[in-house]
Amino acid sequence: MTVGAGVAAATAYALPANQPPERFYRGGEQIARLRGVGRAQPRTPEDWVGSATTLFGEASLGRTVLPGGTTLAAAIEADPVGWLGEQHVQAFGADPALLVKLLDAGQRLPVHAHPDVPFARQHLGLGHGKTEAWLFLEPADVALGFSRDIAADELARWVEHQDVDAMLGAMHTLRARAGDAVLVPAGTPHAIGEGALLVELQEPTDLSILMEWRDFAIDGATDGHLGLGFDTALAAVERHGMTASQVEALRSATAATTGELLPAAASFFRAERTRGSATWDAGYSVVVCTSGEATMTSETGRSLRIARGSTILTAHACGVWDVKAQPGFEAIRCRPPAS
Repeated sequence: MTVGAGVAAATAYALPANQPPERFYRGGEQIARLRGVGRAQPRTPEDWVGSATTLFGEASLGRTVLPGGTTLAAAIEADPVGWLGEQHVQAFGADPALLVKLLDAGQRLPVHAHPDVPFARQHLGLGHGKTEAWLFLEPADVALGFSRDIAADELARWVEHQDVDAMLGAMHTLRARAGDAVLVPAGTPHAIGEGALLVELQEPTDLSILMEWRDFAIDGATDGHLGLGFDTALAAVERHGMTASQVEALRSATAATTGELLPAAASFFRAERTRGSATWDAGYSVVVCTSGEATMTSETGRSLRIARGSTILTAHACGVWDVKAQPGFEAIRCRPPAS
């Protein structure tokens, strides 16, 4: 039977790594260790898990290919209700409205920001911006938000002259711990620190405005402004200063938190941490196992073993999942926005 007949949507998949090659920053070894697959290829710091999204400017790179050769995007388009559920389709159509990545910062990432929905709609004709959230598996310092108001001409001057010290000197430092969940609203300037390993949830786009590219393997002057020019692109950056307490408030969960990790982000995406056996309601989701192992059994009879480093894609048509865990099991279930 075909994908459109609902067969693919009535099951679930254990997904292999999906790591676009030759990214402009280093990383990948921590993802390889998490997945237990040996050494990483050079410059593969991102694993696009259950992705119906392409890299910016690419026709297909970044999209998940399911067993049998069908892309996830095509499978969802053929059976949106089976994959996403009727309520989601009524709200968002055949758009899963979610992108999940594993990210391994083998070096500090450059200072950058992502546009919000109104900017992306006006300037790029897109329905999503790129609000994101970080679920830390390994600790790291991150530069997050400006600590004072920054004038437009000052920001433009920093970017033109690549005055990285001035940029970083005007930003807060958040010391993220393993287990923390941090929400990053679109527009917020940020730079993830070296050593971070995280599960990243985001709106399903690859829209980044680079303010820093010195010492990175990218021509930021050409490729850092989404083809809009910096005069336009930098208008998407939030230049208002944040207080230290406002930055701290973006940390919505810690290692002690189970259940919902991102309560303020439900209009963009949802994430739940499970420890031990559980029952998961029906729904499209990307599951990342961070420790231990368990057996997942759906009400349609599909059974999957999930262990540390596993990434599982589930469709709404699978129904309710019964998760029988071994000691030490922990997983993060990433889901689309509430509909």
